[in-house]
Amino acid sequence: MNRILITGAAGFIGSHACRAFLEREWSVTGLDNFDPFYARTIKEQGLAELVDESNFRFVEGDIRDAATVSRELEGVDLVLHLAARAGVRPSIEDPESYVSVNVGGTATLLEACNKLDIKRFVFGSSSSVYGDSTAVPFREDAPAVDPISPYAATKRAGELHCKVYSHLHGFRIAALRFFTVYGPRQRPDLAIHKFAHLMSAGTPVVQFGDGSSERDYTHVDDIIQGTVGAVEWVMHGGPGFEVFNLGESKTTRLADLIELIGSALQIEPKIEIQPVAPGDVQRTFADISKARSVLGYHPQISIEDGVPRFVEWYQATYGCPT
Repeated sequence: MNRILITGAAGFIGSHACRAFLEREWSVTGLDNFDPFYARTIKEQGLAELVDESNFRFVEGDIRDAATVSRELEGVDLVLHLAARAGVRPSIEDPESYVSVNVGGTATLLEACNKLDIKRFVFGSSSSVYGDSTAVPFREDAPAVDPISPYAATKRAGELHCKVYSHLHGFRIAALRFFTVYGPRQRPDLAIHKFAHLMSAGTPVVQFGDGSSERDYTHVDDIIQGTVGAVEWVMHGGPGFEVFNLGESKTTRLADLIELIGSALQIEPKIEIQPVAPGDVQRTFADISKARSVLGYHPQISIEDGVPRFVEWYQATYGCPT
């Protein structure tokens, strides 16, 4: 039985990843420190359906703690590293903590893997590394040297650490650039969840800018399909480092997204327009041809189908507006 350590296991993508590998009959160790960026109770809900699985073990711990990391890596075949301080705007307010967790934690994890001769590693990165100066659609061979937020800079630094360990120590690593992931159990600070909550409460949605900004929204089920493909790629073959975009390869304007969520909720949104926020890019748009050809990645869920699915989950979890 293959054994995988998944960091950030209690988070949005992490809890879905744990489920996916349990369904594939892997032995899964989940590591998470319940960072207070959002409520612990939300993360515990994601873990609730996993804790009774015989092949799942959860450990509460910090990726910066070398002793904990080394202990939990014993006997592991591969690491899926999803733990991170998340969020572009909060990183501007507290850049030191983002460097500590996203760069320092990744370095601690890589070095512990190296000492234990665990050379298969998948790193959860972000489309934010492309910044605002990369031509669209974003290709993995773009320089990605112009991030515009501390969060983006830490994710790029994590990628570079991975590349160094591949070069120096013979790791086989896939770095996955996730594009605006949404779906059941999405973090409450992210747009689709936040907008659904505000609309349901009858509160105005804050729209930064004129609504023309665009994102490549990607359903978590598609992200997990690509992540599984990346793990399979890492498990077979010699040393190497590759970056893969995981997106829907389609953009949606912010104004259109708000309208789509309102339609699914059967609510006319109230909109409060504010200036564009620092650190926000104008557009994300993934070229996924590399992931298609190498990982067998084939996203299936369009934003038009995915938002109503999210709303169905949201209302089942939090109730319908009165």
